[in-house]
Amino acid sequence: MRLDERDHRSLVLWATDCAEHVLPYFEEMFPGDDRPRKAVEAGRAWVRGEITLSDARAAAFAAHASARDADQAAARAAARAAGHAAATAHVVGHATHAAAYAVTAATYAAVSTDAAAAATKERDWQYRHLPEHLRSGAFLARDDN
Repeated sequence: MRLDERDHRSLVLWATDCAEHVLPYFEEMFPGDDRPRKAVEAGRAWVRGEITLSDARAAAFAAHASARDADQAAARAAARAAGHAAATAHVVGHATHAAAYAVTAATYAAVSTDAAAAATKERDWQYRHLPEHLRSGAFLARDDN
């Protein structure tokens, strides 16, 4: 699938939405650490042309540093989702990593008996929020039922 600039920007926005959807798992555990939130904001700011690609990458690296500092699995995965969301400005393939880490965060945050249901619920949310014409590229393994 070949992407134009509009599709790239759409995937950055989708990746930031995916990350923001699970960001509470990080922010509730580490309320004083705003690096993942700033990464989500940086991705959106890049789409609007307000920051440079280098700024978005710096925010991504900072979010990944916060993930390394986190000692709780759901929080760590949520921070990774934010980092990959901002990094999507640089390399569009990071969008699927942001989505995967968001699923991981939701899974870790779920009660162990509900982990599979949490993963399915998160994936379904992501699928519904992705522009329809981009779904086959981002969800290659998913059946569109």
